[in-house]
Amino acid sequence: MRYLSVDTLAWSALAATSLILAAQPLQWLFQSWVSPAYGSYGYVYVVLILGLGSASLLSGKPVTTGVKAPVLLLLFLAALIRLLGQVLAINILSALALAVDVFALVGLLRLNQRPFALSPFWMAALFLFSLPTEMVLQRTMGFPLQMVSADLSCKMLKHLFSEVICDGVRITLEQRDILVDLPCSGASGLLLSLAFVVAQNAVMRPRWHIGCLCLLAAIFSATIGNSLRISLLAVGLANDLNVMSEPVHSVIGLLTLGLTVLPFALFYRPHSANPVCSGPQRPQKPAAPKWIRASFCLTYLAGSLVIVSMKADPVDVSTSVTPPILPTQIQGFVAQDVPLTNMEASYFQTYGGQAQKVQFGPMGLNVVSTRAPLRHLHAPEICLRGLGYTVRFLGTRYEGVPSAYYQATGPEGDQWLVAVSYVAQSGHVTPSVGEAIWRWMNGSGGTWSSVQRITPWALDATQRRDLDAAALAALDIQNIKGTDL
Repeated sequence: MRYLSVDTLAWSALAATSLILAAQPLQWLFQSWVSPAYGSYGYVYVVLILGLGSASLLSGKPVTTGVKAPVLLLLFLAALIRLLGQVLAINILSALALAVDVFALVGLLRLNQRPFALSPFWMAALFLFSLPTEMVLQRTMGFPLQMVSADLSCKMLKHLFSEVICDGVRITLEQRDILVDLPCSGASGLLLSLAFVVAQNAVMRPRWHIGCLCLLAAIFSATIGNSLRISLLAVGLANDLNVMSEPVHSVIGLLTLGLTVLPFALFYRPHSANPVCSGPQRPQKPAAPKWIRASFCLTYLAGSLVIVSMKADPVDVSTSVTPPILPTQIQGFVAQDVPLTNMEASYFQTYGGQAQKVQFGPMGLNVVSTRAPLRHLHAPEICLRGLGYTVRFLGTRYEGVPSAYYQATGPEGDQWLVAVSYVAQSGHVTPSVGEAIWRWMNGSGGTWSSVQRITPWALDATQRRDLDAAALAALDIQNIKGTDL
């Protein structure tokens, strides 16, 4: 009978530990790629990583000897990240542990020692773009990105036009109102620019300070590029050109994105911090006794089982809220309560907050109230895409109560107009979930509510306007302009 060696047992335990820790994050990551709710194209970056890794493997055998990946240390780091994600019930945090796995695999396969060498750190950083980072960036930093883009665009336009008025994210050009909405925040272009530079760093392996300075330059370049895009769109609108339709809108975006990354493609050629060359090798430290290594590996295996079985205790659970009292009738239509789905009821029971759904004739009114908007509030398109709807953002209107508008087309061709406003306990109203979350993170506190009105697309415009105005008046929602942060 053949017995397993201690080393085989240790490596088997490490492999099992990695699989246990990575199973749930991998499942969630794959779901983010296929689910319309996320709208993520993260699999493109995984294909890029696999392509670079394959090219490195095929380039030849490692030039130097020895495996330099600190396996146990990396496994401990991945376990710690996975523990935080499990306890806090934050899926994207758990998925960060997969980037540590990428770092370890690059080292174990010795891709950093082959003729076509790759940087373990920058390959792990490139993997981060496979996560739904754009959605997270828009929700957390979308509002300041909007403000910066609007300010720079306004400065550019003032050199071309005499009648330019700037007010926050609103630009009035030749008496035309131009809004820098959340989709115009530049989050998509910023991430694409950063991914381009990170991929360069993975191949060129620059020194730390050079690589980090290049990332800062990419952020600056992407910000300028997005402001240029907004300015070009504004010029087109001022000259009665239909620049918001496809393919013109996308062509302008691709053009400015190309100008953003062009300097890095042409001129970024840093010297490698760790050139691959054969020669005298440093003497390796003696390995720890086999029984010690096996004990560590088995301990990690047991710890991984404990981590994935721990009960979640998220910190971003909303405390008790007092939701607004919905009217009993609007414009003669009596309120009809719409029950929450089992999934919705379970979600609010777990994470706090309250949701109310009421139907007033042709108009549906959905109100979500929470003290943890980062957990509960999101744009309507996320839920609608998840339900199989095709969603088109129509823009933002500040007349009356500020609202964002969407067109939702169902699987059977039914069309709806969706309007949403986000209301703070203080009375401040914004059409941007990014602004609501940003103000909350900056200490505005209190309860935030999303007020969503849904009407059939074919509904008479006058009746829709009257129903919308009556619903907002019944909830005592007014346009209260808040102070700048």
